[in-house]
Amino acid sequence: MAECKERLFSDFAPTSTETWMEKVTADLKGADFEKKLVWKTNEGFKVKPFYRLEDLEGLKTTDALPGEFPYLRGTKKNNNEWLVRQEINVECPKEANAKALDILNKGIDSLSFHVKAKELSAEYIATLLEGICAECVELNFSTCQGHVVELANLLVAYFQGKGYDLSKLQGSINYDYFNKMLAKGKMKGCMVETAKALIEATAALPKYRVINVNALTLNNAGAYIFQELGYALAWGNEYLTQLTEAGLDIDTVAKNIKFNFGISSNYFLEIAKFRAARMLWANIVAQYAPACQCAAKMKLHAETSSFNLTLFDAHVNLLRTQTEAMSAALAGVDSMTVTPFDKAYATPDEFSERMARNQQLLLKEESHFDKVIDPAAGSYYIENLTVAIAKQAWELFLAIEEEGGFEAAVKAGKVQAAVNESNASRHAAVAKRREVLLGTNQFPNFTEKAGDKKPAECKCCCGGQDTCEKDCDTLTFDRAASQFEALRLETEASAKRPKAFMLTIGNLAMRQARAQFSCNFLACAGYEVIDNLGFPTVEEGVEAAMKAGADIVVLCSSDDEYAEYAVPAFNALGGRAMFIVAGAPACMEELQAAGIENFIHVRCNVLETLKEYNAKLLK
Repeated sequence: MAECKERLFSDFAPTSTETWMEKVTADLKGADFEKKLVWKTNEGFKVKPFYRLEDLEGLKTTDALPGEFPYLRGTKKNNNEWLVRQEINVECPKEANAKALDILNKGIDSLSFHVKAKELSAEYIATLLEGICAECVELNFSTCQGHVVELANLLVAYFQGKGYDLSKLQGSINYDYFNKMLAKGKMKGCMVETAKALIEATAALPKYRVINVNALTLNNAGAYIFQELGYALAWGNEYLTQLTEAGLDIDTVAKNIKFNFGISSNYFLEIAKFRAARMLWANIVAQYAPACQCAAKMKLHAETSSFNLTLFDAHVNLLRTQTEAMSAALAGVDSMTVTPFDKAYATPDEFSERMARNQQLLLKEESHFDKVIDPAAGSYYIENLTVAIAKQAWELFLAIEEEGGFEAAVKAGKVQAAVNESNASRHAAVAKRREVLLGTNQFPNFTEKAGDKKPAECKCCCGGQDTCEKDCDTLTFDRAASQFEALRLETEASAKRPKAFMLTIGNLAMRQARAQFSCNFLACAGYEVIDNLGFPTVEEGVEAAMKAGADIVVLCSSDDEYAEYAVPAFNALGGRAMFIVAGAPACMEELQAAGIENFIHVRCNVLETLKEYNAKLLK
């Protein structure tokens, strides 16, 4: 077999990078290689269109092995298993228990309970966990940050009362002092005192992690990948610094920290992010000289992003979360939550939760993603992305440390300002379709109506009135689709749904292409669109548009023919409907001089253009 392979490869002469570049340059026909094919990421580095073996030279990442420091390739050696988690908001402990027992039989092996602090008691915990084998499933808990120690004591007492081997129990308590500052603007209690008490309370649970870095919050606020990673490292290091200075040993602190990351739809960069995260965190912990190298292992939970979920064409969310889950699985996370597709506008129901569970089960049972550790290792592309994203995140981490650390940066509002700026930049990119949300700002469902669906609100402790006094600035959690959704909901709520008529004429290929572009463009605002096969004259097209009751007439033809058709069509319409030219022809100034105001093309700000149209059409 080896001889066959040798003969096979000997039949094909190797192709040098120079030869590849000569071919690429020829195919570009004079176009600039950098502008046409080199991608400038939001993270600030460039990505080439192809990579070769020589691009691995000097990269230390290729020396890493699974399960070995610095854990770039994962903390596991024998398989790529991860835990499938589902969240349960506990309104009634008995009902939550019944739900937990049910989903444990449907593929879940990690439960996350959000419990009410005011109802905590030994009886409450016993009811909630009745019939659940704590040695067989990972149990995760979150509650009001001021009651985490009470929760920990109740859990330990319950587990001891049940006779469990506490050294085998896996789980977490989600205490994160800084997350409350970022999300709610609140600085409550003393972080060091609470963290020390919590670690002491759970000392009998060596596999429980009780200090959390919820970088997921940054992801859901629209942070770029390098920001999520860089701030997460500074976040975790703040806990290491303050708690070791308070007298706790580094091994204890590091083994109690858990990272909760989001997963965006940037497929390859997300794989690189998780690989880089483990490597960078291991090197940070190593600087504290732990007695056990395993203290440098990052415990990593991942959750699909809610920033890119949409209300309209919501089943497309399944595609987004599936690619996100694939990224995290391939990157070797320890556990994962797939966000139900309807979370943007409803409390997830039994169907959407089942779909979310099955998305992970498909990756395991049918695609066998749990069998191979770090399959991306050695990929010229992924290895270079890993190094690039690590470099950008590390520079951000160092900048935060030089300015006094993560807590100081959050108190000063620097983290919030940077992430909120990214949020605004991403919304601007969505408005111009530089960032595509399928079904929202590109290729919307022409006939869909929201009906009773309304965007879910993120309420503060004041009930959503935003009357709470804040100790520091907060993050903005507007989803990427929120402005387009508001626009379309405005259209749907109006007395009349505007009707856009495609006046197609002239060059067949161009009129069809521009009609399709225009239909997609205008349907993003919820307008009814009427496409046509073509008209022999603009007068016949205008007459047909008026018979159809059109509020908008879009002239669709070629740039050369607009000089002939546009002004006669505009005059024939005579102001009876809004007139739009599809494209940005060379004769645009002449057409504007004739009174034509509206042009739609690829350089348009789609959102702002449609807002202007709504203001005119929905009076």
